[in-house]
Amino acid sequence: MKKNNIKRVVMGVLAVVLVFASVLASGLSNVENVSAFGVSPPNKSVVLNPGDTYRDTVTVVNTDVGGSEDFYYKIVVKPFDMNGNDNVYNSSSDRNMIVDWIKILGDETGVVPYGETKEVEYIVNVPDDAPVGGQYAAITVTADDEASGDNGDSVGIKENMAIAYLLYAEIAGETVRQGEIESASVPSFILSGDIKGTSAVKNTGNVHGKAYYTLKVFPLFSGEELYTNEEDPAHMTILPDRTYYNELAWQETPAMGVFNVVYKVDFEGVTTEVSKIVIKCPVWLLFIILFIVAALIIWIVMRIRSKKKGSRRTAGD
Repeated sequence: MKKNNIKRVVMGVLAVVLVFASVLASGLSNVENVSAFGVSPPNKSVVLNPGDTYRDTVTVVNTDVGGSEDFYYKIVVKPFDMNGNDNVYNSSSDRNMIVDWIKILGDETGVVPYGETKEVEYIVNVPDDAPVGGQYAAITVTADDEASGDNGDSVGIKENMAIAYLLYAEIAGETVRQGEIESASVPSFILSGDIKGTSAVKNTGNVHGKAYYTLKVFPLFSGEELYTNEEDPAHMTILPDRTYYNELAWQETPAMGVFNVVYKVDFEGVTTEVSKIVIKCPVWLLFIILFIVAALIIWIVMRIRSKKKGSRRTAGD
């Protein structure tokens, strides 16, 4: 194909991409703004004694994001548990009996005007024989479509979209805080993507605990940090008898390079640290290296054969 023809093809493809991007941007700009909802705070940790009565509030928020609709809500208390890295709200166990101890004192259904908030009070009546350890519940807020008189489209919310206020309760007594770090690793070689550390942490105690994750990246021959989150470690609350899988990445990883990487995991006094030299080599560079190596091998083989032929001719003479 001639150079001019190749240039025309490239310019045509570029024009199509630019047109598609402008159409997409135009479509996004015409999407109607809608109201959104939330709860504040998103979670609460409390220590309770058997026989205690605990009162608090959850705030329902109709946030200002360009909409103008009132938000009709309904509140339901559900059991809170973890399944791997997913939160689940339909699994009953000895660790979420607190659901039966919670009563909503405020309005379980109501309306929050556009741009405003509403506090809803709840009470926890802890029985005298409450088991020691963690108890977990979710106070969920969803759209009350029947009260609003529509199907929820006016506020951009569907019935199965819920915001959860998570209650992490610890019933005082002989609590056990312990766990194990089942795995922690950093890959030595990556072709694409970010440098990352991965781990699995299991809570073997009887109350929730918090795992902390840090990642540090240095050049191969320098102690100057390229990336670290030591001042603000990633963290995750893990429920008893549950395992959480973490992936912590340096999201500004260069396209190629050789780095010293340190990934550290802490949970309830147990610490694991992994140090690795990590090579990032993009696929195209790998192909070039393989091509050069293959060409070098072929050249060496040809040279050896040429020398052998020359030796035979010399011996024959």
